[in-house]
Amino acid sequence: MSRIGKLNIPIPNDVDINYENFQITIKGKFGILQTHIPKALEVIEKDKILTIEVKENIKNVKAIHGLYRTLINNMVIGVSKQFEIILTLNGVGYRASVTGNELILNLGYSHPVQISIPESITVEVIKNTTISLKSCDKELLGLFAANIRSWRRPEPYKGKGILYKNEQILRKAGKSGK
Repeated sequence: MSRIGKLNIPIPNDVDINYENFQITIKGKFGILQTHIPKALEVIEKDKILTIEVKENIKNVKAIHGLYRTLINNMVIGVSKQFEIILTLNGVGYRASVTGNELILNLGYSHPVQISIPESITVEVIKNTTISLKSCDKELLGLFAANIRSWRRPEPYKGKGILYKNEQILRKAGKSGK
């Protein structure tokens, strides 16, 4: 039995949970999320507390017990509070802007980079160099932030690139001349 899988999930008052046919749907003020639950796991809701029980003691089921508990907990937190990732652009001339459904980045290339924004993600540009990403789906938010960051990874010599908030880059010393 997983230590994390045994933990209970508290359900806020503004969150509705529906579990039918091994499909869990969670509704809140920031959106609706759903996922498929394996047949070997059972979701039980009692007094605004959610627990995940193991029906069969098989090695693979024990391994995914904690995973699905964490996934459901992230869904509950996402629809009630939302997740936020803040990216910072470090570099001369690096800028970001949002026009319509696209994020436009000027990252030192000969052309601006245009990235289409998924429907469930809210993008806000603060001070031209700070991008705030918000969504109820933690997995989609992380993938979108990684996609943005992949255009200019932070480099260790000057520290230029797209960084997560409070990220520390290990700096290297450059060439030492004569």
